Amino acid sequence: MSMFLDTAKIRVKAGNGGDGMVAFRREKYVPNGGPWGGDGGRGGNVVFVVDEGLRTLMDFRYNRHFKADSGEKGMTKGMYGRGAEDLRVHVPQGTTVRDAETGKVITDLIAHGQEFIVAHGGRGGRGNIRFATPKNPAPEISENGEPGQERELQLELKILADVGLVGFPSVGKSTLLSVITSAKPKIGAYHFTTIVPNLGMVRTQSGESFAVADLPGLIEGASQGVGLGTQFLRHIERTRVILHVIDMSASEGRDPYEDYLAINKELESYNLRLMERPQIIVANKMDMPESQENLKTFKEKLTANYDEFEELPAIFPISGLTKQGLATLLDATAELLDKTPEFPIYDESDMEEEAYYGFDEEEKAFEISRDDDATWVLSGEKLMKLFNMTNFDRDESVMKFARQLRGMGVDEALRARGAKDGDLVRIDKFEFEFVD
Repeated sequence: MSMFLDTAKIRVKAGNGGDGMVAFRREKYVPNGGPWGGDGGRGGNVVFVVDEGLRTLMDFRYNRHFKADSGEKGMTKGMYGRGAEDLRVHVPQGTTVRDAETGKVITDLIAHGQEFIVAHGGRGGRGNIRFATPKNPAPEISENGEPGQERELQLELKILADVGLVGFPSVGKSTLLSVITSAKPKIGAYHFTTIVPNLGMVRTQSGESFAVADLPGLIEGASQGVGLGTQFLRHIERTRVILHVIDMSASEGRDPYEDYLAINKELESYNLRLMERPQIIVANKMDMPESQENLKTFKEKLTANYDEFEELPAIFPISGLTKQGLATLLDATAELLDKTPEFPIYDESDMEEEAYYGFDEEEKAFEISRDDDATWVLSGEKLMKLFNMTNFDRDESVMKFARQLRGMGVDEALRARGAKDGDLVRIDKFEFEFVD
């Protein structure tokens, strides 16, 4: 069974903030000590850290839930609770993180040691020392900690390679990789020997070096889910140069030029941007009979389908088996890499907008619906945040929450919807009577 895993869906939960404390200073010879309850500590963030030692998302196959610790509760003497440490989750280079609900890209992690907070911890609740005023010098009010952010994420690994080898199965990609790098891909005399992407480093005779990825063989219809290609086409998106390997001996009974067109069509169907990457045509198996004649025919067909002023892709005849022509191919690849820029794989429409923590005038603070049992149900992000941070064990906190609801216009909105005195109102699992 393959141990390569390049997609995973996980759930992350940042830590809740610690609850604030209600306490009063009670010491001998200190009359009217006043409030002394401290604030809760901040909850831990969930942080993704790029680790160049990881090659797959295998660690997320069985461990799909990541939860950071919550902050400590506030303490007496006005002392803050301890903030929780961040939960650091290691991911391989080239990991794209998407919000599973919206599909938007949250971040693209490509540099070793790069860090990104994917879920923010909640702030600590305030203790009663924070609520003292001249009118109320001894408040029995405290806040619960703010809930930590919780979200479902889709992880997608796109391996980091400068050059990608593409082509039909059994055209010699794995053999080529094995002779130009120290990689040891499994090679067999049957289709789909390569079932996972293989990566290797090339060093040319002139001292240049670059990373090459051998991707599992594509077949016609790969971009629509046929064969193995659809699973691994994503890995070519980060490459800057494509080496298009073609079996010029036609040992499989296919026409080399038709192979060339079919693979390019699959690349274009999967992502039109892949056609922006410069291609080098690698005419492989030139040690086989009829290869020279097939190469001549291939060049004629290629030239006939290009306009007079269009630049033809470079063609390099090689033999992976006898190592014929490899040095020239690698030097040309290194030269092309030097003048080829990085290609952005996401545009602004793919990216998630940065979080805005200010007040949005257009955003509704609450919503009202009605349950089957005629109970009025209040919901909404802002309202639920206030609800979760209210300490319902303290009467003063409950009264403060009631004043906040009134200030948000909840009473008026319920009255306008037809709520009458004595009607039940529910927020989450908490119920109370509406008083007109």
